[in-house]
Amino acid sequence: MKMFKKHVSKHLSAYCHGELSPERSRSVAEHLLSCERCRREYDQIKLGVSLAKRLAPVPAPDSMWDGITVLLRGRSVDAARRPEHSWFGLAHIMAGGWPRFVAASAVLILIIGIATTWYYTRQPRVALEVEGLEGAPIVGSAPISKSGRLAVGEWLVTDSDSRARINVSSIGRVEIDPNTRVRLVETRATEHRLALAAGRLHAQIWAPPRLFFVETPSAVAVDLGCAYTLEVDNFGRSYLHVTSGWVMLELRGRESIVPAGALCETRPGIGPGTPFFEDAPEGFRKALAKIDFETGGQEATAEVLNVILAGARKRDTLTLWHLLSRVNGADRARLYDRMAELVPPPEGVNKDGVMRLDQLMLDLWKEKLEPAWFDTEDPSWRKAWRKGWED
Repeated sequence: MKMFKKHVSKHLSAYCHGELSPERSRSVAEHLLSCERCRREYDQIKLGVSLAKRLAPVPAPDSMWDGITVLLRGRSVDAARRPEHSWFGLAHIMAGGWPRFVAASAVLILIIGIATTWYYTRQPRVALEVEGLEGAPIVGSAPISKSGRLAVGEWLVTDSDSRARINVSSIGRVEIDPNTRVRLVETRATEHRLALAAGRLHAQIWAPPRLFFVETPSAVAVDLGCAYTLEVDNFGRSYLHVTSGWVMLELRGRESIVPAGALCETRPGIGPGTPFFEDAPEGFRKALAKIDFETGGQEATAEVLNVILAGARKRDTLTLWHLLSRVNGADRARLYDRMAELVPPPEGVNKDGVMRLDQLMLDLWKEKLEPAWFDTEDPSWRKAWRKGWED
């Protein structure tokens, strides 16, 4: 399994159109999580694709081809008479003077800006289809039995006897458990966003990354083409369990990347905790919660870190890698030493760089760590991920 160390610009168009292999698609998706430059390029490609899809095909009239033929013949004659200087075209454009050229450029940029703004503000907000699975879920203020439509701003509410399913356009579906409140925040070609206030949902998404979001009181879940369960309790704490693919939890710059088989808790005012695998020992998980959500001082952190380091297995380097940026000084050095014992760093990664949180080194080490995060003898997570894309 190989991630891209360099930018993935040349793959973005094929990725957006679903033309890459499942393995390469997943690699591009992971790269987009951490690379802002490629993510901006990908967003521009998505915008272009969305605009193209909105254009209705119109057949050209037969008379148009006669005009094109005449125009091409005329240009051929002009080209034969034109001096063979590479600067001729530019000189012709500049004939009106530099101020006129600058003014024309400014007008063009303004038109592009207005068109882009118009597209994002005028793009129609459509409702999503809701299916009643059990009981009588309430959409807006009216109960539904079989089906209904959830509009932007409306709530879908289930009681103890009802369940529902939201069909998220063509990119996936979300099942809503009993005693759940979820609101549709946005639904566009470039973004679908729900807000989970309380209860539990199960999402299965097979779209490229950063198209589907779920807001909670303590973080935002960003999908990577995945399947996961997300729950919010009465205190606003949320719990994520990923069963396929990857999900990123983020809040005000604090991020946790959660792969299949891992869990992560978030809390209001703090954001995402550190992800861990579902088979991690109980003592390991309790110690991690203390580091994430309790403020006991540096001495207390060092004490609970002993428990984590002693219980860490190779696949728990997922947790240790995230902790590198969340502890300081001697604790980071201890994390490095334990990780190096479990999975030695690759060429180009050294302790000094990791201690100063050099992002390139962290990414290189993460690439080497990833195979240990999955049970290669049981590739069920790969099958589930591929199936989501194929469906």
